[in-house]
Amino acid sequence: MLTTPDEHQEIRDAIRDLCRQFPDEYFRRIDEQRAYPEAFVDALLGAGWLAAMIPEEYGGSGLGLTAASVIMEEINRSGGNSAAVHGQMYNMGTLLRNGSQAQKEKYLPAIAAGKLRIQSMAVTEPTTGSDTTKVRTTAVRKGDRYVVNGQKVWISRVQHSDLMILLARTTPLTEVTRKSAGMSIFIVDLHDAIGQGLAVRPIANMVNHETNELFFDNLEIPAENLIGDEGQGFRYLLDGLNAERALIAAECIGDGYWFIERASRYASERIVFDRPIGLNQGVQFPIAEAFIEVEAANLMRFRACALFDARQPCGAQANMAKYLAAKASWQAANVCLQTHGGFGFASEYDIERKFRETRLYQVAPISTNLIFSYVAEHLLGLPRSF
Repeated sequence: MLTTPDEHQEIRDAIRDLCRQFPDEYFRRIDEQRAYPEAFVDALLGAGWLAAMIPEEYGGSGLGLTAASVIMEEINRSGGNSAAVHGQMYNMGTLLRNGSQAQKEKYLPAIAAGKLRIQSMAVTEPTTGSDTTKVRTTAVRKGDRYVVNGQKVWISRVQHSDLMILLARTTPLTEVTRKSAGMSIFIVDLHDAIGQGLAVRPIANMVNHETNELFFDNLEIPAENLIGDEGQGFRYLLDGLNAERALIAAECIGDGYWFIERASRYASERIVFDRPIGLNQGVQFPIAEAFIEVEAANLMRFRACALFDARQPCGAQANMAKYLAAKASWQAANVCLQTHGGFGFASEYDIERKFRETRLYQVAPISTNLIFSYVAEHLLGLPRSF
C-alpha cells in the first residue's frame, strides 16, 4: 500500500534497501541506550546520500531540495529518525550560498565525501527563544580572530559533528538601525573549540535527540571562518531556513505514512469479537482521515521544494508545508496509538518511540504560532503581531 511510483522511485528504492539493514530493533536499541546511530549515519554518508545537495564540482550529487526531501521522508517512513542526520543536508547550504570560494574548496569536498560532519547549527539562546534578533552571544573582532562569548541552547548533534554553524552578534543591538542587522555567521571547528573556550552540556529530553547547551567563554575563531560579510548573518540564516522547514515537512510526512501503514496493518489483523477491528468504521475512519491529511501536506511539501529548486521565493510554502506536515504526522501518530490500544504503549511495537519523535515538530524548528504569524502578516496583510 501507499507505494505509487513517481519520478523519485529509484531514490526511494535505494533508501529503503539501505534502511532494511537497520530494522526497528536497531533504532529501538539505540533509543533505549540513548545512543547515537553511528552505524546508520556512516552508511548514509558512505553511500553519499547526505551529499545530495552539494554540487558535483565539490563531489556531491548536485540534486535539488525535492530529491533531498525524498531521502529524509524515506528514512522516517522506514522507521528511522532523520533528526540524526538532517543537519548534514541543510547546514552546508549556508556555506554553499554565502561562503567564499576558498571556504567552499576547503570544506565542501570533505563534507561531500563524509569525512567532515557539519551536523550542528547554533542559533537559539535561553533568553531569546524564537526572537533571533535578540541574541546575546557576541563575536568581537580582535586582529585576525573573533572572540566569542555567550550561551546557546537546544543545539543538536554537537558531539557527533566536526563543524558547527554559529550565529553571533558582531554589532551591538543598540548600534544598528534594523534589529536584524549586526549579526554574523561563522564556521566553528568543534575539535578546536570544545575545551578551548566552548563547553558542552547535554540536555536530557523526551526523545533520543542529542541536544545540548553551549557556553562560550572567550572562544577564539579565526577571522577567515566568517561566512560572507560581517553583519549579514541574519539574512544568510533565513536563506537556509526554508530548506530546513521543507526537509522537516518531508520527515513528518514519512512519519505519517509509517503510522498509517502500521495502523492499517494492525486494524486488518487484530481480531476482537470474532472480526478484524478494521471492519468497524470507528476504527477505519480516523485512519482514512489521517491518510487524507498526510496526502494534502505532501502536496505542499513538493510545492515548497519545487519553488526552492527554481530559486523562487518559497517562505510561505515552506512554512505552510512544515505546519501541515507536523500536524498531519501528529494526527496519524495519535490514530496509530489509539488503534493499537494498550499495545501501542509497548516499546516492542515502536509506536511510542515514533510517537515521541514526531511530537517534537509541533514545537521545532519553528513553532506553530510563529507560522500563523508569518501567514497572517505576509499573506493576509494583517498587522505584525510582535
